[in-house]
Amino acid sequence: MKVYPSTNIRNVGIVAHGGAGKTSLTEALLYNAGATKRLGRVDEGNTVTDYHPEEIKRKVTINTSLAFAEWQDHKINILDTPGYSDFFGDVVSALRVVDSVLVVVSAVAGVEVQTEVVWEEAEARHLPRLAYVNKMDRENANFQKAIESMRERLSGRIVPVQLPIGAAETFSGVIDILNQKAYTYDGNGNEKEVPVPAEYAGEVASLREALVEAAAEGDDELLMKYLEGEELTPDEVRLGLKKAIAEGKVVPVLCGSALKNMGVRPLLDYIVDYLPSPVDVAGKTAAELEKESLAALVFKTLADPYVGRLSMFRVYSGVLKSDSTVYNANRESEEKIGQLFALQGKNQVAVTEMRPGDMGAIAKLQVTTTGDTLTSKASPVKLEGINFPEPTLPVAIRPKSKGDEDKLSNALARLLEEDPTLRLSKNTETRETILTGMGESHLDITLERLQRKFGVEVEMSTPRVPYRETIRASVNRVEGKHKKQTGGHGQYGHVFIDMSPLPDKEFEFTETIFGGAVPRQYIPAVEKGIREAMQEGILAGYPVTNIKVNLADGSYHTVDSSEMAFKIAAGIAFRKAVEQAKPVLLEPIMNVEITVPEQFMGDIMGDLNSRRGRILGMEPQGKNQIIRAQVPLAEMYRYAIDLKSITQGRGHFKMDFAQYEEVPASIAEKIIQEARREKEE
Repeated sequence: MKVYPSTNIRNVGIVAHGGAGKTSLTEALLYNAGATKRLGRVDEGNTVTDYHPEEIKRKVTINTSLAFAEWQDHKINILDTPGYSDFFGDVVSALRVVDSVLVVVSAVAGVEVQTEVVWEEAEARHLPRLAYVNKMDRENANFQKAIESMRERLSGRIVPVQLPIGAAETFSGVIDILNQKAYTYDGNGNEKEVPVPAEYAGEVASLREALVEAAAEGDDELLMKYLEGEELTPDEVRLGLKKAIAEGKVVPVLCGSALKNMGVRPLLDYIVDYLPSPVDVAGKTAAELEKESLAALVFKTLADPYVGRLSMFRVYSGVLKSDSTVYNANRESEEKIGQLFALQGKNQVAVTEMRPGDMGAIAKLQVTTTGDTLTSKASPVKLEGINFPEPTLPVAIRPKSKGDEDKLSNALARLLEEDPTLRLSKNTETRETILTGMGESHLDITLERLQRKFGVEVEMSTPRVPYRETIRASVNRVEGKHKKQTGGHGQYGHVFIDMSPLPDKEFEFTETIFGGAVPRQYIPAVEKGIREAMQEGILAGYPVTNIKVNLADGSYHTVDSSEMAFKIAAGIAFRKAVEQAKPVLLEPIMNVEITVPEQFMGDIMGDLNSRRGRILGMEPQGKNQIIRAQVPLAEMYRYAIDLKSITQGRGHFKMDFAQYEEVPASIAEKIIQEARREKEE
């Protein structure tokens, strides 16, 4: 395959809410550029970029896929991203490596929630944006309403550069406003240039004026010329528009139908002519970038049990060559590079080298993971990594077959390499393995992958709350006696302990033995007996915490006493003492920080109150409000799902452990009863 210079590369991320037609548009771009022989369809499961079994089954994009279109001697690297919030991590990694964003908006639904979220993310990264109003052929398609919803809900100056001819069943083509040309399409998507229909002449003229004005604002010299009443030439308008797009001042809007292959070729032209190259973004020449030290960022990893690891990367500087050795700056380790590939979905096209700005893939890297920089050892460069969103929906998992523990552990390690928005932890108190994901769909698909790729079937449940038990009163001289007489040596241990609450510390053991009532060599056994007894409280079997125990007195037998006997006696005394010292159940309380748009504040506050939450404060952050609260963990396990529902997907939250607090009596009673029932079973 041809190696493209940096000036002739365009890196574009295709983003939108799920169902707007990103994958269909990607498919149409590839087909028109000659990368495929037929136009695949999501419904038929034969598109280039939705090739994973779970994507074909669900008919939605789950993974960001890389493909490329060769057009007008340019290489357009396309990242087709997921549109649902559960897979937002893949969108974040794509936005980290693209130079511009193509936002797809449905002509029927207009701007939807996830489009807003991705738009804000693109804006935060100062990425130029281009919009495409898709589905112009659908019933109830309305270009004007789509434009209005963009102006109402998205930032930036939204400027149509095309107009549709007709809509829904009468949609037949598009008008190029700047060049005042029209293109119509037959049933096979074949394009034909025609004069602008007379009924559109007035609208085209006024939109062209708005377009020229927007272009003039992209360049100071052009603005002066425009304000002085001079007419700008088409070339000047193009130059001004290109600058305004690159600076994010203008968002041009095109339109068409990806499924019917209408208005796609002009979009390819627009990407090449108006979107920035890696050279434009870097502000250096291609030769300067090539001379710099190698720096390539790995933005996605695919783990395959048969092929091994496939790492997708973007080169920022230097030239990456097949069959070379590079240095991983994050792991401080050398990596051998085999064959480099350009990716066309799952198909790999061998290339000899990749220049600054290009994207591709390498197989079987040993230590490299997503977010790592590949560079040269002589003059290493470390690029900014990728800040993935934190997952917030935890579930407890266990293999269906008892013998699959090791298999599950190895499979999860591979999946965590592939998906940085998964977290795995072991809760030692509840003895559960906790998998945390971005949402229900994310976790369901992860379990499907475990079964399909690694042959491990997994059961999923809500995690148990790691409750604890403590005491509220002090008690003195509580006796514990273990006496057993059998043939030969008996067993004898006898202690008196004092117990009191210890709010700031988990446990403290002291002794005030006088006159050798308990011999020195047995005192460690007493402490050990108490520590072991603390693992299982008397209320519901949860660990006991925040107590001080003092060994006050006791007695021993010169022949029958032993460490084991004193350990057992200490356990007896401990359980009796806890029973007398007003035991209570404690629950973990979490610090929660919720970010939501202003209009959902009331609903969120009401919901937090219903979860026994305490609101600590609020503060504005742009269009959003941040609410800080403390909420019991027991009420937060499903919060990721509920918050999405309350805020229509616009809210997000993070939480960390604050402290343990007493469970209200009515709730504690239910937990204790449940624990006792489980024990009996």
